[in-house]
Amino acid sequence: MTMENNSKNNQPSEDLALSSIEEGESNQVGWIVEEHQAGVRADKHIAEELADQSVSRSQVQEWIRIGAISVNGNQVKANSKLAEGDQIVVVMPEPEPLEAQPENIPLEVVYEDSDVIVINKPRGMVVHPAVGHPNGTVVNALLYHCKDLSGINGVMRPGIVHRIDKDTSGLLMVAKNDLAHASLAEQLKEHTVTRKYFALVYGVMHHDKGTIDAPIGRANHDRKLYVVTEKNSKHSVTHFAVLERFDEYTLLELKLETGRTHQIRVHMKYIGFPLVGDPVYGGKSGRTLGMKGQALHAEVLGFKHPRTGEYLEFTTPIPEDMQHSLDILRTR
Repeated sequence: MTMENNSKNNQPSEDLALSSIEEGESNQVGWIVEEHQAGVRADKHIAEELADQSVSRSQVQEWIRIGAISVNGNQVKANSKLAEGDQIVVVMPEPEPLEAQPENIPLEVVYEDSDVIVINKPRGMVVHPAVGHPNGTVVNALLYHCKDLSGINGVMRPGIVHRIDKDTSGLLMVAKNDLAHASLAEQLKEHTVTRKYFALVYGVMHHDKGTIDAPIGRANHDRKLYVVTEKNSKHSVTHFAVLERFDEYTLLELKLETGRTHQIRVHMKYIGFPLVGDPVYGGKSGRTLGMKGQALHAEVLGFKHPRTGEYLEFTTPIPEDMQHSLDILRTR
């Protein structure tokens, strides 16, 4: 473990709560690492210890980042290895009050129960508030529709466990409580969530199917863009299969194994088949076939229900303008 006072013989300081957490705004818990738990990563061990409180590993990592977790009175890294006798203190911050405001925006609800809601997001709608998009988002609509969204992801992203781009349409799952949030986030992390997309791309793809395994990171020349790169990147995998070929276009089904920002758009540009209508990665051909945005639709979403364990899978048809474009191509 790369931290001071790591030995099990070291005595922890009297005040184990870190100074970055103010008094009265948290719930403190602590325990001693046992012999059989020695050698385990700090984030993994703490998440396992707090599993009955629906605390996910990603949440533990965030608490480590903000200084809400100490080992023997010292700050710890997520990948630090624990030793027998280490004293762990977790100062769990109280959930922040919601800042995004409810708005009476229509939602196409595909499925809903007390734990999770699945919606069909229209193209052009931002998932959560951000600079430049303070309202009119999926979160604003959900806050009006639901009164019980999970607060794990903070004040601007309540219930959000994954997202799809503004100009991508299709299925999105949202957690309505912390138990559901932890389960769905873990399924995403373990790559067990089924996510299939329809995409119309420029060019005629001759391979019937294949896999794009290429790491994605931020572009050096523009930090808002993403590129395939070996530097400061993340493992990224997209599977594709050809559904239909046209004179200058190809209709694909794409299955995400990982879920990086702009992954499909970046991977398709990388292999020379950018998305039709993509304003950033689609090139300058301008041949959008009358579509009002990029031709990418999250068609299938499947996951295990966070409470019952039952596998659920949902399908939604492509947008009307994308269907119209395909109909035109089929008549040529």
